[in-house]
Amino acid sequence: MILKDKTILIMGIRNKWSIAYGAAKSAYEHGAKLIFTFMGEDNREKIEELLSEFEGFKAYTCDASNDEELENLFKNIKNDYGKIDGILHSIAHANTEDLRNDFINTSKDGFSHANDVSAYSLVAVARIARDLDVLNENASITALTYYGSTKVLPGYNVMGVAKAALECSIRYLADNLGPIGIRVNAISAGPIKTLSAKGIKDFNSILDIVEEKAPLRRNVTTEEVGNAVTFLLSDMSRAITGQIIYADSGYNIMGL
Repeated sequence: MILKDKTILIMGIRNKWSIAYGAAKSAYEHGAKLIFTFMGEDNREKIEELLSEFEGFKAYTCDASNDEELENLFKNIKNDYGKIDGILHSIAHANTEDLRNDFINTSKDGFSHANDVSAYSLVAVARIARDLDVLNENASITALTYYGSTKVLPGYNVMGVAKAALECSIRYLADNLGPIGIRVNAISAGPIKTLSAKGIKDFNSILDIVEEKAPLRRNVTTEEVGNAVTFLLSDMSRAITGQIIYADSGYNIMGL
């Protein structure tokens, strides 16, 4: 129960196959009280049904690319809960055509969109949460990233650039927030069959390669990645900040 008595915000829940859902299950099983954000009020009924197993949860609609909506979110959370102990940023998006076409053909608007939603939103979340004094001392902010931030993966394209920006932002945020006791890290998850992964061309071949080449000779699950997130959200990781921690069966260490 390493998150007992802690209140954790999970941002970007979509469905039961998402990494955010796996992280929510792990956090809940370790004692956390959970708050969620999701996109689109028309999705509320579906999201609330999905989250019904998490006793006492509350879900807010929020477009994390909109600073005004983020401000309203954190004001509402502070009013409803007081301060919180952790945030999982599970938010990313790129236009389908920018994933399906060669990277060199990425549009200016598509490039801006992917980086705004997938990387800058973390900066905005951290700043607004700090400015509104929503985070307890020793709070932890954790994001999700992927190996395509450091290596060329066919079909990942502009999302790889956005994840690279996210990872660099994590280091700068860790430096900025460290003096007030707040940690910022990311989990780089191995490939998982999520709804987002369907947008990546030939995704199944990536799964096959990881299973063949990774030291553990298997892919990872949302539950395993969720457990790694729980660790970073807990006090057991209080000496860790500014880090990208891989939960990918060791695939990232391999040269061939």
